[in-house]
Amino acid sequence: MLQTDTHEHTEFADDHEAVAAATATAVTPNAPAVCRELLFQRCLWCGTPAYRRSFCRACGSTAFKPERSEGSGVVVRRNGHAPHNTWFVAMDEGFNLLCQVTGTAPVAVAVGARVNVVRSVAPLGQGLPLVELTHPARLVERWW
Repeated sequence: MLQTDTHEHTEFADDHEAVAAATATAVTPNAPAVCRELLFQRCLWCGTPAYRRSFCRACGSTAFKPERSEGSGVVVRRNGHAPHNTWFVAMDEGFNLLCQVTGTAPVAVAVGARVNVVRSVAPLGQGLPLVELTHPARLVERWW
């Protein structure tokens, strides 16, 4: 059977606990103003906006400059099942964003509703951006 030295594990465990404690105190569930900032990319060649892309969908360029979004958009369509509450949102700057709607029931969200970004990414940089409903869709705009 393979035996390992326990001294190595205790050193790394202490370092790991210190890093975890520092990370836990730096990231809080209440999103600070910095987390509300949504950064997107704009192609330097043709000016097409994009979100988390490695190349421009219009011209194929890999040269982007980061820009700050105003954080508002319109719900375009649902993605997946209702319990996940994930939607595609057309942001006012011209790019599409897959995100989760928070603060309301999934049945209250409709195509054409206005949303604002609450948190651009999850606390550890994983997951989808969170948006909240600001203006529900009018009955004329609803598709169902």
